[in-house]
Amino acid sequence: MERAVLQITLFGLLLALAATQPNKDDWDIYSFHINSTVTSRYATTVITSRMANRMDESKEIEFHVRIPKNAFISKFRMFIDGQVYDGIVKGKEKARQQYTEAVSRGQSAGLVSSVGRTLEEFKTSVTVAAHKKVTFELTYEELLKRRLGKYELQIHARPMQPVKSFKVDVHIHEESGINIVEVKGGLALADAINKTHADNEVWVNFYPTEDQQKTCTSCGEQGLNGDLVIVYDVNRDSGLGDIKTSAGYFVHHFAPSSLTRISKNVVFLIDRSGSMHGKKMQQTRLALIHILNDLSEDDHFGLITFDGSISYWKRELVQANQRNLESAKIFSRNIRESGATNINSAVLEGASLLNAHPREDSASILILLTDGDPTSGVTNLEQIQSNVRVAIADEFPLYCLGFGFDVNFEFLEKMSLQNNGVARRIYEDSDADLQLKGFYEEVATPLLIDVTMSYEGGTNLTQTVFSQYYNGSEIVVAGQITDNDIGTFTPQVVAISSSKKMTFSNPNGTVESTGTESADHIQRVWAYLTVKQLLEKELLLSGAEKENVKREALELSLKYSFVTPLTSMVVTKPEGGDTEVLHKPKEGEAPQTGSRHPNIGSSGSVMHTSAGSVMHTSGARQASPGARQGLPGPPAYGYGGMDLSSIQPKDSGLRSTQLNAERVFSASILTMIQRDYTVHVQDMDSLGISKIEDLEESTMLPPNIDEAPTQVHATIVPATDNIPVSHRFLLKTENQSLPLCFDVTGDVRLKLLHHPTSELSVHGELDSVSNGGFRRIVIQLNADLYVDVEVNKITVREGSRITHHTGQDPITAGSWTIIRRDKDIDVAGGDTHLVILIQGKDAQSFLWPVLRQQSSDSAEGILALNPVYEEVPQTPTTKLRIKDQEIDVTRANAADYSISPPLTLDCWLLSADSALQRRLEAFIV
Repeated sequence: MERAVLQITLFGLLLALAATQPNKDDWDIYSFHINSTVTSRYATTVITSRMANRMDESKEIEFHVRIPKNAFISKFRMFIDGQVYDGIVKGKEKARQQYTEAVSRGQSAGLVSSVGRTLEEFKTSVTVAAHKKVTFELTYEELLKRRLGKYELQIHARPMQPVKSFKVDVHIHEESGINIVEVKGGLALADAINKTHADNEVWVNFYPTEDQQKTCTSCGEQGLNGDLVIVYDVNRDSGLGDIKTSAGYFVHHFAPSSLTRISKNVVFLIDRSGSMHGKKMQQTRLALIHILNDLSEDDHFGLITFDGSISYWKRELVQANQRNLESAKIFSRNIRESGATNINSAVLEGASLLNAHPREDSASILILLTDGDPTSGVTNLEQIQSNVRVAIADEFPLYCLGFGFDVNFEFLEKMSLQNNGVARRIYEDSDADLQLKGFYEEVATPLLIDVTMSYEGGTNLTQTVFSQYYNGSEIVVAGQITDNDIGTFTPQVVAISSSKKMTFSNPNGTVESTGTESADHIQRVWAYLTVKQLLEKELLLSGAEKENVKREALELSLKYSFVTPLTSMVVTKPEGGDTEVLHKPKEGEAPQTGSRHPNIGSSGSVMHTSAGSVMHTSGARQASPGARQGLPGPPAYGYGGMDLSSIQPKDSGLRSTQLNAERVFSASILTMIQRDYTVHVQDMDSLGISKIEDLEESTMLPPNIDEAPTQVHATIVPATDNIPVSHRFLLKTENQSLPLCFDVTGDVRLKLLHHPTSELSVHGELDSVSNGGFRRIVIQLNADLYVDVEVNKITVREGSRITHHTGQDPITAGSWTIIRRDKDIDVAGGDTHLVILIQGKDAQSFLWPVLRQQSSDSAEGILALNPVYEEVPQTPTTKLRIKDQEIDVTRANAADYSISPPLTLDCWLLSADSALQRRLEAFIV
């Protein structure tokens, strides 16, 4: 028959998507059990979820849990039809090869990504036959860290529905005895929790009914969604501490009590640059005043604030008496934000202040709080780290607090580790002041300095030298006992207290074997600690030393099956299913995921699974179905920026079995519809399609490969040569549940920023199909001065004079300064500060601008928008009220490219016109 040409409309797409949306009634979690065993502060937690496909057809079922960031996944298994499918931990390079092969076959990648402050998210899925069951089992391990005198075991539960058999069982065993235990968190239902405490053991059982799963603080119609936190501490004395030995390994927990506090010298370095404007500075002032109130009278302190210049409260350390504290509080209340960020000078001045006023029998501490990268003075990160290391010279620790996600956290982390401190991220939230105060409380009371742990007869030891020991913390050392000869193993601790040198040792001279630990328990604690510390050490090294440390950490990770930043877990599914590669991210790192279609991996996709969650692949986002006409709509199954070369013509003889078993036909067709393709279908009769309605219905077929046609004869021809791509924008909102998001279609040029009272304007040209942001950003500083920013070069045009810059030397354009770094470009002048992030990689790189500071509240443009909305209650569809208008929205997600690496956030998707509160054309130039 003659070729039939069908133009599939937007209406057809919406029908198809509505029919293919997953239904949570299609599957059932009939059992969800969490079992956690803690022995000598080392927790092993097993999550077991049993699910059933209640449908008459195959369904994709997702296992989706959250685990502590500090944990290592050590085992993952699936049980299907009597078969066990084990995840295998491999080196990341080997796993990447298997991952690439899987993606080339149209298979998917699993996902472990950071979520919030303390959790990571684990996702995987499998297609389950009709009326069959699957069991997922995940094991993770972590060493609980003592903070403020307590250990916390955090268990997160989010099964997405009430579960008939929901159980959490926790057993804690501490040989030295447990003196306090408390159960808290959003899931702490008194009627459903049973707690038993017997000397050195604790049992906690949480068995909520299906009704109770809907009524707790963190519950709803979709069941539990929150944390169960078990807080405890152990008995301790003023001696050597708690030493456990087994099978030739030992672990030593040292946290002596009844010590006299050491007075401290502390200097606070407070970033007051323009990007700290508003709530961040308000919370910093509040936290600083709380901290000043907690200083003891025998402490000495100093305050330095900085932007592009340095300001002292006083040029020397002073005693924390009442008069000085009141003066410091007045100074703190009057800190005002403006200007650039000179981190180098601030830290060097703080170190100089401490070095110039040494006091015997005291502990010195330097605390830096910043929310951005260095933009003034010395801006080379390695040079700053080198300068700081020389200035501090191992005399005292440097603690770096990174406020929000605009900071280069790896820079702060490395600088802290180089100087015997730690880095901590402070999250931009309503409790940021409490986070700041909480960190200070951890280091507020030094008890020992220059702590050296020695172990005669021990080898392969973890870290043994610590600059300070603080009240409420704990030092943990693990190692091997030479030749497993416990008789020659002699531990000792030497440290400086408030007024004297102290030695902690065993009165009997040696340690007896405890004999109560399982054969490999202490060995796994040693491996866990060693890998953690090697990963920190690797951050500080370069060249051959760095590679040797990485190799050692990798070998241990593989030996003990830990999923670390150097390894991945490869999950091979039943025949015909996917192979998944699960990665563990670094702090703030974007998730690594794969494609559901060959040759489309770089463009990004959102796939709804039958568990109702969303998997978002890295790269550009896909358009919503309504994007081309400014209509809101659910995320599509199609792929934004699709490479047409990936679609097979008739002559290829491609069989559906060569693709992923899921949505073989519908995934391709939906992509064509979304991009307004014209679809030429040959031999429609052979496909069982006689009219448009049949074609639409065929896109809704269940993902059952046996029912799919054996051969699809489809030739896809674009309606135009240039296929527009949608870019998704996030509008962040203060004190709202979710940010807003909207789509802009095509490689248009957008008005990003304009100050009506000045000549400053910023325009951005959206990228083509393959990228997800801007190809170039043009900044007009005045009538004759322009800065044209591209990924690989910066061009400055001043009148008729044009200069091109490709290196990292600072650029001066009038009164403005432009600083280029590896992953961002800093543009600052007057009270305006713009950072242009370089996202993506190599040929896939693109630009994304972030406004850190603006001089005028009357600024216009997309970067200057600060929308306010409220949710309209009790409506059948989700509505938001914006400026007295009620607007239909859809819950979707988008990559937040305003931070690097980007994170995926949930958002309220609405039309561009509604989000911008004027027609999109007003922002197109």
